[in-house]
Amino acid sequence: MTICNIFIDFGGVIVRTEDKGPRTRQAERLGLTCRELEKIIFESETSLRASTGDIPEEAHWQAVAEALRLPRPKADKVTAEFFAGDRADQSLLGYLRGLRPGCKVGLISNAWSGLRAWINRQGFADAFDHMVISAEVGVMKPDPRIYRLALEELAASPGESVFIDDVLTNVEAARAAGMAGIHFTQPEAAQEELKQLLNNHR
Repeated sequence: MTICNIFIDFGGVIVRTEDKGPRTRQAERLGLTCRELEKIIFESETSLRASTGDIPEEAHWQAVAEALRLPRPKADKVTAEFFAGDRADQSLLGYLRGLRPGCKVGLISNAWSGLRAWINRQGFADAFDHMVISAEVGVMKPDPRIYRLALEELAASPGESVFIDDVLTNVEAARAAGMAGIHFTQPEAAQEELKQLLNNHR
């Protein structure tokens, strides 16, 4: 069967923390380890609620400011510095653009409400035919509903689709939904695996 639909994750795949320096230095100034700071930002109750659209992203950052005992203006600087080492993989984005129109490309991301606007500001929304963002649809990976929704939005059958994610649990959930899956651990290797999959399923 032909693979003609590529679904891909955002954080850790398209955008990755290539320079841990800013985050590490920031955590040290706050009296935390980098892991402790990441848990406050990504694994707190408000992060989860923001990821399902229960609260807006701004409310989550207010909770982060309170957890760090910072006034909101300083918390805004924390946000900017925390993500200062993140980079969008322009090579991967270029490759995805080059697959269209022969293939459809969809984003499936567990993310807060500001992601779509951020992607638009960064200028790479054109790499995707459709974006499914958990805060907008109220469901997160690895819940099978988010994969079904993404497939429906692109009128794609599972057997003609592949999903790429750096979290193995999410890849396994996509496979359980009938899609092919690629576990992203290294950009060049993942891109080569995708190329081979597409070549073998023409």
